[in-house]
Amino acid sequence: MTALLELEGLTVRFPTRHQEFVAVDGVNLTVGPGEIHGLVGESGAGKSTVGAAVMGLLDPPGYISAGTIHFQGEEISGRDAEAMRGLRGKRLSMIFQDPLTSLNPLLTIEQQLVETIQLHLGFSEEQAKARAVDLLDRVGISSPEERIKQYPHQFSGGMRQRVVIALALCSEPEVIIADEPTTALDVSIQAQILDLIKELARERQVGVILITHDMGVIADTTDRVTVMYQGKVVESGPTAQVLGQPKDAYTKSLIAAVPRPTLKLHRFPQLSYGGRETRFAIEDLARNWTASAKTTDDALLKVKGLTKEFHVRRSIIPSLRKVFTAVDQVSFDIHEGEVFGLVGESGSGKSTVARMIATLYQADGGSFTFDGKTITAADGPKALEPYRRQIQMIFQDPYSSLNPRMRVDEIVAEPARHHGLLEGKALQDRVSELLDRVGLGADAGRKYPHEFSGGQRQRISIARALATQPRFLICDEPTSALDVSIQAQILNILKDLQEHLGLTMLFISHDLPVVRQMCDRVGVMRQGKMVEVADTETLFAAPKNPYTQELLSLMPRLEGLSTEGLEAEVI
Repeated sequence: MTALLELEGLTVRFPTRHQEFVAVDGVNLTVGPGEIHGLVGESGAGKSTVGAAVMGLLDPPGYISAGTIHFQGEEISGRDAEAMRGLRGKRLSMIFQDPLTSLNPLLTIEQQLVETIQLHLGFSEEQAKARAVDLLDRVGISSPEERIKQYPHQFSGGMRQRVVIALALCSEPEVIIADEPTTALDVSIQAQILDLIKELARERQVGVILITHDMGVIADTTDRVTVMYQGKVVESGPTAQVLGQPKDAYTKSLIAAVPRPTLKLHRFPQLSYGGRETRFAIEDLARNWTASAKTTDDALLKVKGLTKEFHVRRSIIPSLRKVFTAVDQVSFDIHEGEVFGLVGESGSGKSTVARMIATLYQADGGSFTFDGKTITAADGPKALEPYRRQIQMIFQDPYSSLNPRMRVDEIVAEPARHHGLLEGKALQDRVSELLDRVGLGADAGRKYPHEFSGGQRQRISIARALATQPRFLICDEPTSALDVSIQAQILNILKDLQEHLGLTMLFISHDLPVVRQMCDRVGVMRQGKMVEVADTETLFAAPKNPYTQELLSLMPRLEGLSTEGLEAEVI
């Protein structure tokens, strides 16, 4: 069988001021027709660089210094930009990791899809629009005829990712490189997208390179898997063999760090292959608040009837106005020292609830209290200072949440400096400590966000959120952009903070195994409403709502994964 795509000895270098950085070192990889080949490893391992090299999209001054790339028997690694443009989009397509940078904010979804379809398939405008609507429906966007006329900013992160997937599929390519295609998606839409990719591979013999850190996706979707570390391939083979009986020490460490849906981990195993334990010295962390006793009667945060509406169509004529209710009468409590999980489909209102609690959005109805005091965004920044000093938020998207014009040390220091908590040498020491504790090292402070991978940028965001030693932490998909080894480090940090400081958290995630490991109680949202709230073990063992039952049925079981190195109790 002739390979669709074949990489032999691929080496990619990036010249720097002092020396050349080898991002990809001698990688061999083959993808056959109808094959889904998984590519896994830590952030910064070179996975996305492999995809960019195949597509001819290496960021300057990066270049292919050795090796070859063959597509259907023809070498494409030496082709110029014009020749690659003839392949890109039509025959080679890529689903990028960051949906915000993949979509033009000035064009509607319809304009972007229709233009791409017409360019590659030669359809009429009417035919292209019909195909665009069908694609949006296939990737799980409800009311596609209406939503196609909206702009990217009117979609949630997960829904933007679905639009990007539709863009990649619209030209009927022969090879798809999917770079973290399900990172921002909940389990139901993830299952739908992966079924679509498997259908394309099976029925149209499309070859797929699936770049991901999600071992559940790898186990359920891929035929073969290649594991990378620091630019090199450390292990490759059939998926069942690599995940079930790994040979390399790094692969074993990577698999051990995967949260299991049926095992309760006391602490996530740390990467032992070239890595180190990432643990906060809790006793050295000063707090700017005094913890009150944890009780079962009084909640630290009480949310009652919270409602938020967005205007889809504005008009001076009331009958022509159209309003979308993103959050509809949501109520729940979070106790001191508790980790409260919030799950549900993308677009269900989870992040909107978080933004109202963070006073980034003003609620249209309902109220919430923090430590007995009613909080409202309408009070203004000055009145909200005492509240905002006690809360911090880790955002879902590490690309748009960091200022590209600020150095990393300035980004991490900004919250503490703003609230007057530290200054001078003490602030510098705290920033260095935080960067070291999230696994980046103090030297990272002298760099800018664009010099880091997506997972590394999320670690910067987490360091920034912890800079003020908050009392209440809102985690909006904090590990969605992280590989499993770094996810284990970050979740252990959050566990340490919660255990030793009594830190209270609102933990939003679509990763149900992570939610089961981290949360004391869980709320399930659907279409803006809270449909079920229960203790974590009760919810996972005996869900009452049909929607919750459906979500849990779609959770990856991760059967066949090696359990070497795990110290856990079976749930």
